[in-house]
Amino acid sequence: MRRALILDLDDTLYPERRFALSGFAAVARAVECEHGYPACAAFHLLRRELRSGRRAQAFQRLADAMSLDLSHVARFREVYRRHQPRLRLPRASRNAIAEARRSWRVGLLTNGTPAIQRNKVEALGLSSMVEAVIYAHEVGAGKPDAEVFRVACDALGVMPNRAVMAGDDPWCDVDGARSAGLRAIRVRQGWHRDVESGETGPADATVRTIGEVPAAAGRLIHESHDDAD
Repeated sequence: MRRALILDLDDTLYPERRFALSGFAAVARAVECEHGYPACAAFHLLRRELRSGRRAQAFQRLADAMSLDLSHVARFREVYRRHQPRLRLPRASRNAIAEARRSWRVGLLTNGTPAIQRNKVEALGLSSMVEAVIYAHEVGAGKPDAEVFRVACDALGVMPNRAVMAGDDPWCDVDGARSAGLRAIRVRQGWHRDVESGETGPADATVRTIGEVPAAAGRLIHESHDDAD
Protein backbone atom coordinates (compact mmCIF):
# COMPACT_ATOMS: atom_id res chain seq x y z
CA MET A 1 0.00 0.00 0.00
CA ARG A 2 2.91 2.35 -0.60
CA ARG A 3 2.23 5.59 -2.41
CA ALA A 4 4.47 7.66 -4.66
CA LEU A 5 4.79 11.30 -5.60
CA ILE A 6 6.44 11.82 -8.98
CA LEU A 7 7.73 15.30 -9.76
CA ASP A 8 8.53 17.05 -13.00
CA LEU A 9 11.82 18.96 -13.09
CA ASP A 10 11.85 22.04 -15.34
CA ASP A 11 9.54 24.87 -14.23
CA THR A 12 8.22 22.67 -11.43
CA LEU A 13 11.14 22.26 -9.04
CA TYR A 14 13.15 25.23 -10.33
CA PRO A 15 12.64 27.97 -12.96
CA GLU A 16 13.93 26.55 -16.26
CA ARG A 17 14.85 30.10 -17.29
CA ARG A 18 17.82 29.80 -14.91
CA PHE A 19 19.23 26.98 -16.99
CA ALA A 20 18.86 29.08 -20.13
CA LEU A 21 20.74 31.96 -18.52
CA SER A 22 23.47 29.61 -17.31
CA GLY A 23 23.83 28.25 -20.85
CA PHE A 24 23.87 31.73 -22.35
CA ALA A 25 26.66 32.71 -19.97
CA ALA A 26 28.68 29.70 -21.13
CA VAL A 27 28.12 30.63 -24.78
CA ALA A 28 29.11 34.23 -24.07
CA ARG A 29 32.39 33.10 -22.51
CA ALA A 30 33.05 30.84 -25.50
CA VAL A 31 32.50 33.54 -28.11
CA GLU A 32 34.84 35.90 -26.29
CA CYS A 33 37.51 33.20 -26.18
CA GLU A 34 37.03 32.02 -29.76
CA HIS A 35 36.09 35.26 -31.56
CA GLY A 36 37.12 38.12 -29.27
CA TYR A 37 33.52 39.34 -28.99
CA PRO A 38 32.88 40.76 -25.48
CA ALA A 39 31.19 38.16 -23.25
CA CYS A 40 29.13 40.84 -21.51
CA ALA A 41 27.67 42.07 -24.81
CA ALA A 42 26.94 38.54 -25.99
CA PHE A 43 25.20 37.61 -22.75
CA HIS A 44 23.04 40.73 -22.72
CA LEU A 45 21.97 40.10 -26.31
CA LEU A 46 20.99 36.49 -25.53
CA ARG A 47 19.18 37.50 -22.35
CA ARG A 48 17.25 40.15 -24.24
CA GLU A 49 16.06 37.57 -26.76
CA LEU A 50 14.92 35.30 -23.92
CA ARG A 51 12.98 38.09 -22.22
CA SER A 52 11.36 39.03 -25.54
CA GLY A 53 10.11 35.49 -26.13
CA ARG A 54 12.53 34.92 -29.00
CA ARG A 55 14.61 32.21 -27.36
CA ALA A 56 14.57 29.96 -30.43
CA GLN A 57 16.25 32.68 -32.51
CA ALA A 58 18.75 33.82 -29.87
CA PHE A 59 21.83 32.13 -31.33
CA GLN A 60 21.00 33.29 -34.85
CA ARG A 61 20.73 36.86 -33.53
CA LEU A 62 24.11 36.49 -31.84
CA ALA A 63 25.73 35.26 -35.05
CA ASP A 64 24.23 38.23 -36.91
CA ALA A 65 25.53 40.67 -34.29
CA MET A 66 29.02 39.18 -34.64
CA SER A 67 28.83 39.15 -38.47
CA LEU A 68 29.36 35.40 -38.41
CA ASP A 69 28.06 32.81 -40.83
CA LEU A 70 25.01 30.98 -39.47
CA SER A 71 27.07 27.79 -39.48
CA HIS A 72 28.43 29.00 -36.12
CA VAL A 73 24.99 28.54 -34.56
CA ALA A 74 25.66 24.81 -34.27
CA ARG A 75 28.75 25.57 -32.17
CA PHE A 76 26.73 27.85 -29.88
CA ARG A 77 24.16 25.10 -29.40
CA GLU A 78 26.84 22.57 -28.60
CA VAL A 79 28.31 24.79 -25.88
CA TYR A 80 24.85 25.46 -24.49
CA ARG A 81 23.88 21.79 -24.32
CA ARG A 82 27.17 20.53 -22.90
CA HIS A 83 27.88 23.19 -20.30
CA GLN A 84 27.84 22.39 -16.60
CA PRO A 85 24.93 24.49 -15.37
CA ARG A 86 25.09 26.76 -12.36
CA LEU A 87 21.77 26.17 -10.65
CA ARG A 88 20.33 26.32 -7.14
CA LEU A 89 17.32 24.39 -5.91
CA PRO A 90 14.82 26.83 -4.39
CA ARG A 91 14.21 26.38 -0.68
CA ALA A 92 10.50 25.83 -1.30
CA SER A 93 11.28 22.82 -3.51
CA ARG A 94 13.77 21.44 -1.02
CA ASN A 95 11.22 21.74 1.77
CA ALA A 96 8.42 20.20 -0.30
CA ILE A 97 10.54 17.15 -1.15
CA ALA A 98 11.57 16.72 2.49
CA GLU A 99 7.95 16.94 3.62
CA ALA A 100 6.76 14.47 0.99
CA ARG A 101 9.43 11.92 1.83
CA ARG A 102 7.99 11.49 5.32
CA SER A 103 5.21 9.34 3.88
CA TRP A 104 5.74 9.06 0.11
CA ARG A 105 8.19 7.43 -2.24
CA VAL A 106 9.42 10.43 -4.22
CA GLY A 107 10.81 10.37 -7.75
CA LEU A 108 11.60 12.65 -10.68
CA LEU A 109 10.34 12.11 -14.21
CA THR A 110 11.79 14.51 -16.74
CA ASN A 111 11.68 14.97 -20.49
CA GLY A 112 14.55 16.31 -22.53
CA THR A 113 17.96 15.15 -23.68
CA PRO A 114 19.12 12.80 -20.90
CA ALA A 115 22.68 14.16 -20.78
CA ILE A 116 21.40 17.71 -20.33
CA GLN A 117 18.84 16.67 -17.73
CA ARG A 118 21.48 14.73 -15.80
CA ASN A 119 23.61 17.85 -15.61
CA LYS A 120 20.65 19.77 -14.22
CA VAL A 121 19.86 17.09 -11.63
CA GLU A 122 23.50 17.04 -10.53
CA ALA A 123 23.73 20.83 -10.31
CA LEU A 124 20.55 20.98 -8.23
CA GLY A 125 21.70 18.17 -5.91
CA LEU A 126 18.51 16.19 -6.47
CA SER A 127 19.82 12.63 -6.82
CA SER A 128 20.31 12.21 -3.09
CA MET A 129 16.93 13.76 -2.29
CA VAL A 130 14.67 11.28 -4.13
CA GLU A 131 14.33 7.52 -4.52
CA ALA A 132 14.52 7.47 -8.32
CA VAL A 133 15.24 9.74 -11.28
CA ILE A 134 13.71 8.64 -14.58
CA TYR A 135 14.85 10.23 -17.83
CA ALA A 136 11.79 9.75 -19.98
CA HIS A 137 13.60 9.66 -23.32
CA GLU A 138 15.79 6.80 -22.13
CA VAL A 139 12.85 4.53 -21.33
CA GLY A 140 10.31 5.47 -24.01
CA ALA A 141 9.00 8.22 -26.23
CA GLY A 142 8.93 10.73 -23.38
CA LYS A 143 6.02 12.37 -21.62
CA PRO A 144 3.07 12.29 -22.29
CA ASP A 145 3.54 8.65 -23.39
CA ALA A 146 1.86 6.47 -20.75
CA GLU A 147 4.69 3.94 -20.70
CA VAL A 148 7.19 6.31 -19.09
CA PHE A 149 4.81 6.91 -16.19
CA ARG A 150 4.45 3.18 -15.68
CA VAL A 151 8.24 2.83 -15.68
CA ALA A 152 8.42 5.55 -13.02
CA CYS A 153 5.86 3.72 -10.89
CA ASP A 154 7.83 0.49 -11.25
CA ALA A 155 11.02 2.26 -10.18
CA LEU A 156 9.25 3.49 -7.06
CA GLY A 157 7.56 0.16 -6.31
CA VAL A 158 3.95 1.34 -6.57
CA MET A 159 0.92 0.71 -8.74
CA PRO A 160 -0.23 3.66 -10.89
CA ASN A 161 -3.40 4.07 -8.82
CA ARG A 162 -1.17 4.76 -5.80
CA ALA A 163 0.86 7.46 -7.54
CA VAL A 164 0.48 11.19 -8.10
CA MET A 165 2.29 13.17 -10.79
CA ALA A 166 2.95 16.88 -10.15
CA GLY A 167 4.12 19.17 -12.93
CA ASP A 168 3.59 22.43 -14.77
CA ASP A 169 2.77 21.07 -18.22
CA PRO A 170 -0.94 20.31 -18.79
CA TRP A 171 -0.15 17.98 -21.69
CA CYS A 172 3.08 16.21 -20.78
CA ASP A 173 2.44 15.98 -17.04
CA VAL A 174 -1.32 16.00 -16.53
CA ASP A 175 -2.61 14.26 -19.66
CA GLY A 176 0.28 11.81 -19.63
CA ALA A 177 -0.21 10.83 -16.01
CA ARG A 178 -3.92 10.32 -16.44
CA SER A 179 -3.42 8.13 -19.48
CA ALA A 180 -1.31 5.82 -17.32
CA GLY A 181 -3.78 5.69 -14.43
CA LEU A 182 -2.07 8.18 -12.09
CA ARG A 183 -3.61 11.19 -10.39
CA ALA A 184 -2.27 14.55 -11.55
CA ILE A 185 -1.50 17.86 -9.87
CA ARG A 186 -1.03 20.93 -12.03
CA VAL A 187 1.54 23.38 -10.69
CA ARG A 188 0.57 26.67 -12.29
CA GLN A 189 3.96 28.24 -12.89
CA GLY A 190 6.52 28.50 -15.65
CA TRP A 191 5.82 28.84 -19.37
CA HIS A 192 2.44 27.08 -19.15
CA ARG A 193 0.98 28.90 -16.15
CA ASP A 194 -1.69 30.73 -18.19
CA VAL A 195 -2.81 27.69 -20.22
CA GLU A 196 -6.22 26.57 -19.03
CA SER A 197 -5.85 22.80 -19.45
CA GLY A 198 -4.64 20.00 -21.69
CA GLU A 199 -6.70 17.59 -23.75
CA THR A 200 -8.22 15.77 -20.77
CA GLY A 201 -9.42 18.87 -18.96
CA PRO A 202 -8.43 20.23 -15.53
CA ALA A 203 -6.03 18.28 -13.35
CA ASP A 204 -7.21 16.36 -10.29
CA ALA A 205 -5.80 19.26 -8.26
CA THR A 206 -4.27 22.62 -9.12
CA VAL A 207 -1.80 24.57 -6.99
CA ARG A 208 0.16 27.78 -7.40
CA THR A 209 3.43 26.74 -5.79
CA ILE A 210 5.50 23.62 -5.26
CA GLY A 211 5.05 24.04 -1.51
CA GLU A 212 1.36 23.17 -1.86
CA VAL A 213 2.02 19.86 -3.63
CA PRO A 214 2.47 17.47 -0.66
CA ALA A 215 -0.82 18.48 0.96
CA ALA A 216 -2.66 18.37 -2.37
CA ALA A 217 -1.25 14.92 -3.09
CA GLY A 218 -2.32 13.76 0.35
CA ARG A 219 -5.89 14.74 -0.38
CA LEU A 220 -5.83 12.68 -3.58
CA ILE A 221 -4.31 9.52 -2.09
CA HIS A 222 -4.69 9.14 1.64
CA GLU A 223 -2.00 7.57 3.77
CA SER A 224 -2.73 4.08 5.09
CA HIS A 225 -1.08 2.24 7.97
CA ASP A 226 1.14 0.44 5.43
CA ASP A 227 2.47 3.52 3.65
CA ALA A 228 5.53 3.96 5.82
CA ASP A 229 6.77 0.41 5.13
